[in-house]
Amino acid sequence: MSSVSSPAAVTPMKSTLLPLEIGLFCLLWSFAFVAGKIGVTYCPPLLLLAARFSLAGVLILLVPVIRGELRMGFRDAAVFAIIGIANNALYLGLGYTGLQTVSAGLGGLIVSANPVFTAVFAALLLGEPLTLRKVAGLALGTIGVAMIVWHRMSVGTDQLEGILYTLAALASIVTGTILFKQLAPKGSLWVGNGIQNLSAGLVLWPVALSVSSVHDIVPNPQLLGAFAFLVLGGSILAYVLWFHLLKVCGATAASAYHFVMPPLAMIFAFVVLGEHVALQDLFGVVPVAIGIYLVTRTPAPKNG
Repeated sequence: MSSVSSPAAVTPMKSTLLPLEIGLFCLLWSFAFVAGKIGVTYCPPLLLLAARFSLAGVLILLVPVIRGELRMGFRDAAVFAIIGIANNALYLGLGYTGLQTVSAGLGGLIVSANPVFTAVFAALLLGEPLTLRKVAGLALGTIGVAMIVWHRMSVGTDQLEGILYTLAALASIVTGTILFKQLAPKGSLWVGNGIQNLSAGLVLWPVALSVSSVHDIVPNPQLLGAFAFLVLGGSILAYVLWFHLLKVCGATAASAYHFVMPPLAMIFAFVVLGEHVALQDLFGVVPVAIGIYLVTRTPAPKNG
């Protein structure tokens, strides 16, 4: 993948391919919830993530190595590594750990608050405008997601430890989003994503091996398929699209697409895992769609 272009250079792509890129990103990111659920059924979560990030990092960086294009300054490589720890290792590591003692509904609701906090910190730190329209859109998105996850919450009580893990996961992805925009690393997003995955894998391996056992892994086709998707679709293609959207849309607008993840994950879970989808769940999609429109809509230019 070539180096990141200037904002002016990406304008034509934004008008033609951006809807397709957004749609593909949402599909990949949402299905990763289902693939992850299948994966952790047969493999300890941190071992699954450590192997996923390590293999993805090697595969990503192998391409520029073969082509002789593995070039990046120390500062930019360090920034990508830090972002990888926040957006990969900490976010998913803490999130997967939290979901062991927190209902999927509550965990999804907490993580879906990502756009709200990103919008606030992007306004404070990055100077991105936080208009009344965006606030209304973010509020509607939160309401829609809350309607879905509240209805789907399990009957059992949620443990404080799991809630704290999930809150820490939320803080991690918000931090990674803001850091990417604020530090603005230069160079190829492809190479940067490889560095992110390798740094996440290196951080997770010692922790995973200390709290998990490889003897708990149950090899089967389901685990192999889930792992393949998480590596190729989740860690490689989805993250490249994610950081591309950050550059062309801004931190608030790009993060707003996370509001659509719970409804899509619900649909995928119904199709693949046979999970029940109630009418109340479908009602929650309406405010989510309106909220995303309000947050991401570009104001019409004023005449004169």
